[in-house]
Amino acid sequence: MEAEAGLIEVSRCSLEVALRFRAPASTSHLGRGPRAVRLREEEWPRPDPSTCSPPRSPATVFGPTASDFHLAQSGLRVPGRSPRRAELARPGVRPAPPRRLNICASGSATSCEECLLIHPKCAWCSKEDFGSPRSVISRCDLRANLVRNGCGGQMESPASSSRVLRSLPLSSKGSGSAGWDVIQMTPQEIAVNLRPGDKTTFQLQVRQVEDYPVDLYYLMDLSLSMKDDLDNIRNLGTKLAEEMRKLTSNFRLGFGSFVDKDISPFSYTAPRYQTNPCIGYKLFPNCVPSFGFRHLLPLTDRVDSFNEEVRKQRVSRNRDAPEGGFDAVLQAAVCKEKIGWRKDALHLLVFTTDDVPHIALDGKLGGLVQPHDGQCHLNEANEYTASNQMDYPSLALLGEKLAENNINLIFAVTKNHYMLYKNFTALIPGTTVEILDGDSKNIIQLIINAYNSIRSKVELSVWDQPEDLNLFFTATCQDGVSYPGQRKCEGLKIGDTASFEVSVEARSCPSRHMEHVFALRPVGFRDSLAVGVTYNCTCGCSVRLKPNSASCSGSGTYVCGLCECNPGYLGTRCECQDGENQSVYQNLCREAEGKPLCSGRGECSCNQCSCFESEFGKIYGTFCECDNFSCARNKGVLCSGHGECHCGECKCHAGYIGDNCNCSTDISTCRGKDGQICSDRGHCVCGQCQCTEPGAFGEMCEKCPTCPDACSTKRDCVECLLLHSGKPDNQTCHSLCRDEVITWVDTIAKDDPEAVLCFYKTPKDCVMMFTYAELPNGKSSLTVLREPECGNTPNAMTILLAVVGSILLVGLALLAIWKLLVTIHDRREFAKFQSERSRARYEMASNPLYRKPISTHTVDFTFNKFNKSYNGTVD
Repeated sequence: MEAEAGLIEVSRCSLEVALRFRAPASTSHLGRGPRAVRLREEEWPRPDPSTCSPPRSPATVFGPTASDFHLAQSGLRVPGRSPRRAELARPGVRPAPPRRLNICASGSATSCEECLLIHPKCAWCSKEDFGSPRSVISRCDLRANLVRNGCGGQMESPASSSRVLRSLPLSSKGSGSAGWDVIQMTPQEIAVNLRPGDKTTFQLQVRQVEDYPVDLYYLMDLSLSMKDDLDNIRNLGTKLAEEMRKLTSNFRLGFGSFVDKDISPFSYTAPRYQTNPCIGYKLFPNCVPSFGFRHLLPLTDRVDSFNEEVRKQRVSRNRDAPEGGFDAVLQAAVCKEKIGWRKDALHLLVFTTDDVPHIALDGKLGGLVQPHDGQCHLNEANEYTASNQMDYPSLALLGEKLAENNINLIFAVTKNHYMLYKNFTALIPGTTVEILDGDSKNIIQLIINAYNSIRSKVELSVWDQPEDLNLFFTATCQDGVSYPGQRKCEGLKIGDTASFEVSVEARSCPSRHMEHVFALRPVGFRDSLAVGVTYNCTCGCSVRLKPNSASCSGSGTYVCGLCECNPGYLGTRCECQDGENQSVYQNLCREAEGKPLCSGRGECSCNQCSCFESEFGKIYGTFCECDNFSCARNKGVLCSGHGECHCGECKCHAGYIGDNCNCSTDISTCRGKDGQICSDRGHCVCGQCQCTEPGAFGEMCEKCPTCPDACSTKRDCVECLLLHSGKPDNQTCHSLCRDEVITWVDTIAKDDPEAVLCFYKTPKDCVMMFTYAELPNGKSSLTVLREPECGNTPNAMTILLAVVGSILLVGLALLAIWKLLVTIHDRREFAKFQSERSRARYEMASNPLYRKPISTHTVDFTFNKFNKSYNGTVD
């Protein structure tokens, strides 16, 4: 019993299922529908009161119903309610562990077909005399139960299966031009037969064979800003062919160009710009009129024709910055005959530009409201005629048409637009992006790198998947490790084989077509696997009908062990008629004495319950004790929308678990771009990362300030390799570098956007640099310098003398500057003094304080003694 998917039988207190069809509420119509089958009166058992516990009080999660009493008595769990029984209230009574419901025998199946829909483990017994009198045995039950109850070999229990119809072996080499017989995917055709709810598994393998033919179409932006790029690719064809022929012996090259729609506001539309939109532009006054897309050279192996066509081209000029390149991409993809795409070749479309593209709805700026129709619109001159009639294509349309024609798009764009086109690759399968130099000088190496990138990965795509199918993938890449939930392998080498395990499950039977075909195709490959699906929704016993059988009292059709009563007859064996007294049978519609008839959710007629209809869903069961709407919900959605409700329990679809089926088992949502699950710092639970590393947080646990950075964790490996001369087979280095792919180089590319640059100082004062990038298989790609960057070690005395000499020189220089400044200042002051002196004017004047040594006084007197007089001066 443990092997039967955990489906456990109900307790003895509950009666097993008596099968019924969806009987309407009115008793006057009971039994008129097909397969209205019930046990005869003498077959109904009576519950043993000594083994049954009294009912508990009904809960109110979904509203109190009579089925709560039944479930409490039988020990079954009610959704949203506690599984405790009434025995818990009895002192000294140890409660029995709660047991889950056997959904096969829950009473929802009224026919063999309905039984098969309940669960893949359910089986139907079509034996006529199955079950003994006064026993309660359901025809729909686990297979082991039916065998134990005496069903024997008359059981209907089909299983899902798969069968390979065509499987050609994988090729080991493309054989140059003989690409028509190259097989890169096996098998090619599989038939699966699915029982609803069950799944089957098959294997497929994909290989990137050697020397596979390559078609490369070069699509170039010829707007004015790409003039220098055009000059540099004049001889691109010759050089590119030389490099590509090192990778494949069968290479063809084509050429096309684009600018933008020739309407305003995308281009200059004034009459004077019609023939030369560069008029008045001083840097380049002459150019050709603007155009949408021109297919200039079909795919050819004559590289001289490519060079000649490129030399003829001249640039044009548009008005706004974005270009109309996506118009050109779509035409190059869908115009297969004009471009010349071969069916058996790797298709590469190189898209070169230095600006952003116009996308869907931009055309409305120019009055173009008609969406792109995804068709080819090249005229006899190979010019795009619908450029001014339809809007630009959307990313979804581009992805669809590129995938339909197995085209790998390579964005060769300048560095400032790299991230925009990098985001496009997530929306357009099979697309890569590379950084283009401003003058396109690196275009050849860019194409080689993109080619190697495309050939190093395999990704499965699904075409025409039916809505009622679930697919689950497990990839086994070149390292032999399985990755559940992943349908892509990266890091492959030419000749490596990637294996995939595909599980297919049917959620239900289709309403119309019972056969479907869908395809699995590796992105960019022509090979595909056609999967034909048939549904096992009918029983073999259903074709063996016995009208008016004696087993049905001559009043019904016997089929699969049941009776389909004729109009006017009711009962297990069509033994009752409408209108006769049914009161004698009413006690047989009670689960136990004192219980409501039909759990209060139905009417009793002819020893059987006819369940009421409900606006919420279906009520069913022997006593109408079950329904399909009282299961756990998530955000108001029953079983989270990922399962079916059966008698109070959610039956989850494949890929979901939990009481309410809200937990996804798909880990792809936890896988980062580097291929790691939760950045290797947590676990994926229900499709979300739960970080376990202390300090880690973020949607993918990608943020962790306290975690050691990746450069530190990779340093130990690099140091060990340097110590042991780069030999990873050393036991210590093998342990440290077990998850690393080592590449030794002479120079480190410091501007690689896909890698992280790390450097550290060695004990010898040298600088060691390396880069790392995470691979999808969980390993890291380490690119390490062969030798650390070390300078010549200077002499200590030389350094000391140089420092002292420098100080002295600086001091002398400062003194000289000071002396110079002082001298200049003194000379200026002296010159000023001389100037003022020359302008001075002196006048004679006496010092008022000066006294002459000789002073003269005049005295006026008369000498009378001698009768003489004198008037003069006395000194």
